[in-house]
Amino acid sequence: MKHVARKRFGQHFLTDGGIIEAIVHAIGPKPGQRMVEIGPGLAALTQPLVERLGHLTVIELDRDLAHRLRSHGQLTVIECDVLKVDFALVNADWTATNNGANPGGGTHEVFSDKLRVVGNLPYNISTPILFHLLDAVDVIEDQHFMLQKEVIDRMVAKPATAAFGRLSVMLQWRYAMENVLLVPPESFDPPPRVNSAVVRMVPLASPPMVNVALLSELVQVAFSQRRKLLRHTLGRWLEEKGFGGRFDVQRRAEEVPVSEYVELVQQIQPQRQPI
Repeated sequence: MKHVARKRFGQHFLTDGGIIEAIVHAIGPKPGQRMVEIGPGLAALTQPLVERLGHLTVIELDRDLAHRLRSHGQLTVIECDVLKVDFALVNADWTATNNGANPGGGTHEVFSDKLRVVGNLPYNISTPILFHLLDAVDVIEDQHFMLQKEVIDRMVAKPATAAFGRLSVMLQWRYAMENVLLVPPESFDPPPRVNSAVVRMVPLASPPMVNVALLSELVQVAFSQRRKLLRHTLGRWLEEKGFGGRFDVQRRAEEVPVSEYVELVQQIQPQRQPI
């Protein structure tokens, strides 16, 4: 029986074989690597991935789809809302279960003991998923996601551009990111009303040490009225914090590079360890 896409889950199933091949090529899966796919759906991306990996863990909320996926002998299925998944625990379980062996059989190279995370993220909760994964970045090797193109434009945006905003800062301080592929609406069933794209996210090897909660608060204040100069928003917030250092508030939020937001947080409350 054909599965009907459910709007409440934001389901749009990838059907274009050429796009699927291009995505798999961009990910570059190899036998034995630890990989987790978010929202496998009808397994269009899942099957070519597991063929190359030997084994794959998938996270699927739709119980009908999860039931179908369990019949696949090379998949570990987590039937759950991804926002409730503890990726550190998933990684620990992989280690405990496989003890370094390739569950799919065959020989493989020795790879990182961290997770590679991939998926076609639901448009309606894509940003919360990205922030949830930011909390688990220490156990993640890299991430490849298909998202609404507009969201990826914001993720990779440079300062002094219209797309540069809170999402840009909150991800760029921790990841190196690249827009690797455009995916048109006709590649899906049903087709979404917007263009999609694939982003590559690689955690920085030596990230700056920051209080993430404070950085989030600071950036939210800065971009709360992005058309106004920062003296009207962030300037007042800094005064309330008793900040006595130097920071140019005669700029708009989008004109401040990520590095300056990070340095400002470090001046307010230095931290010992990055997340």
